[in-house]
Amino acid sequence: MSELINNQELRIKTLKEVILHLHAGEAPEAVRERLKGIVSEVDANEIAAMEQQLMAEGLSPEQVRSMCDLHADVLKDVMAKPSAPPALLPGHPVDTFQRENRALEQAADLARRRAAACAALPDSGTPAAERLALLEALAPLMDVEKHYSRKEHLVFTILERHGNTGPSKVMWGKDDEVRAQLKGAMAGLREETLCGAELKILAASAVAPALDALESMIYKEEKILFPMALHLFTEEEWGEVFSQSQAYGWCLVAPAEGWRPPESTLPQDPLHLPAAKAVQFPSGTLSFEQLLGIFNALPVDLTFVDAQDRVGFFSEGPERIFARSRAIIGRDVQNCHPPKSMAIVEKILADFREGRQSVAEFWIQMGGKFVHIRYFAVRNEAGEYLGTLEVTQELSRLRALSGERRLLQYDETVEAL
Repeated sequence: MSELINNQELRIKTLKEVILHLHAGEAPEAVRERLKGIVSEVDANEIAAMEQQLMAEGLSPEQVRSMCDLHADVLKDVMAKPSAPPALLPGHPVDTFQRENRALEQAADLARRRAAACAALPDSGTPAAERLALLEALAPLMDVEKHYSRKEHLVFTILERHGNTGPSKVMWGKDDEVRAQLKGAMAGLREETLCGAELKILAASAVAPALDALESMIYKEEKILFPMALHLFTEEEWGEVFSQSQAYGWCLVAPAEGWRPPESTLPQDPLHLPAAKAVQFPSGTLSFEQLLGIFNALPVDLTFVDAQDRVGFFSEGPERIFARSRAIIGRDVQNCHPPKSMAIVEKILADFREGRQSVAEFWIQMGGKFVHIRYFAVRNEAGEYLGTLEVTQELSRLRALSGERRLLQYDETVEAL
């Protein structure tokens, strides 16, 4: 019967129907056997299309994400085996992602071995050496944040240009689960009073699931995400990923030398772009060069989202708090945030657009910094909504100020240009 399903559209439809049975509670083994009986193989693009259709027809991203690991496991048996993997030169963005995954796997393997050593401990006592060894093994895995950020803000952005929004709605949520599990395991291991029994429980209930989730994401990237992106992206688009990756950094390993992006995708010096006319404001005139200098000198990060909820601009100061890449220009702002933040983003935009509110602000502790985030509704003189401005500032130093400073005093020496 599998020979009858050789049409991609029919395979996607069949795949969707079978997976819906899984979501409805049918046993995975039964679904797996039925799927093998009617579909010979599916590729990464078909799996992504299936998930996207499920969401378009009413299944929420949260529902798809909650079953993601289960249906990924069921689909392993029918995943197409690539006849010849694409030849990737060292340094290609996918090559770098894969090298990072190999480094993550090695780090995860070490963490598993140290977790196994904890499992052999007696229940009594406070085994500090074993606890610290496991904590030390987990620490490098936190570098996965850079890997995920490049994926979420660069790869997902370009996939969306090709009409594929599934990964940013489903896979980003799974990334967040990995982040949360790793942080939870690290926080538990920092408790200095853990006895042997408690350490064994933590290793089994927090460390092992975090490592499983990390390795599951590696599988999804390499079997679904990367093949799909390699099929869809042009060399110019890979050049965008390459040239903007530095803003997010590298996970455990640096890119190899070899692949080079097309020259047209390399960042250009804005001061050598064709001259722009000066902008006449009611209160004065500024040239393009002056405007650029002002934005880069401001002690805040600015991001503007237009009235259609598309990212229109962000400032590029030297010490941005949240990394941004130029690939997000034109991206729907809803896709620039993790799924858990979506409801808040939507409410702010709706309240600003309808005129119910004009300012929203938050403050968070992040890596020893006190970060103040404000959103302002931008309107014209007639009160019409033009978009939303995000202003982010690190306030630790300002919050620590006291007394007065009335005399000129430079806090640091800046070399003359």
